Amino acid sequence: MFRRRRQSIQYKTAAQFAKMREAGLVVAEVHAAMREAAKPGASTAELDRIAEDVIRSSGAVPSFKGYDIGFGPYPASICASVNEQVVHAIPSEDAVLAEGDLISVDVGAIVDGWHGDAAITIEVGRVAPELTALREACEASMWAGIRAAATAKRLGGISNAVERAVDAAGEYGIVTGFGGHGIGTEMHQDPHILNYGSASEGPRLRAGMALAIEPMITLGAPDTAELEDGWTIVTDDGSVAAHTEHTIALCEDGVWVLTAPDGGVEQLGELAASAARKR
Repeated sequence: MFRRRRQSIQYKTAAQFAKMREAGLVVAEVHAAMREAAKPGASTAELDRIAEDVIRSSGAVPSFKGYDIGFGPYPASICASVNEQVVHAIPSEDAVLAEGDLISVDVGAIVDGWHGDAAITIEVGRVAPELTALREACEASMWAGIRAAATAKRLGGISNAVERAVDAAGEYGIVTGFGGHGIGTEMHQDPHILNYGSASEGPRLRAGMALAIEPMITLGAPDTAELEDGWTIVTDDGSVAAHTEHTIALCEDGVWVLTAPDGGVEQLGELAASAARKR
């Protein structure tokens, strides 16, 4: 008989959330730079250099560079995953973007020991309509999960909202085994947040939690494989994937999207407006 490990969730103060907001705004700056730079002919290594320059010139430190989960330190400041690459792809001079590609850029930044983490999927030039629909479905499912975080009783309410939004959008695979996470003084903390499941499961949601909501979906099956580099995750069937993520703070008066420039107000309205206005 094995005893289930009790999750250790870090609860933050308003002042600590403010530090995470600083890191989150650096991440938002990187995303803006990536949208400008992710053009046909650009290499993912070039994107990585731009991202690191934005992070360090802002007085922050890249969260990803040197991060080690057992395969050796990650060598870059972003994960740059193209087409069938789902997540954690290492930037390379040989990975050159082409018209019609879909690239997911995941990035983290640290300010005074506090992390921000977010991912976007970018269309490179003109893409096939089904890739635009995939990207939009992934983004919509993330925002559905964030809205659920404002009202759900348990963590599973977020997971269930993401799943229902993906299912409503079309025939997409929801990647299994990967998802969101708690975040704060470490980039990855409890709790792990699946992108599917029952709304009644998981720890209770309460003010002070910081969560990274992170759906990953595919045009095909949800199954994935890991490449020999020990980092890059690809779809088993070669189908294109999309990946989006925001870091959020659960406040007494709403949800603050720490990595969105407007704090999430445009997408969430009053669910975010009060929390964002006071900070």
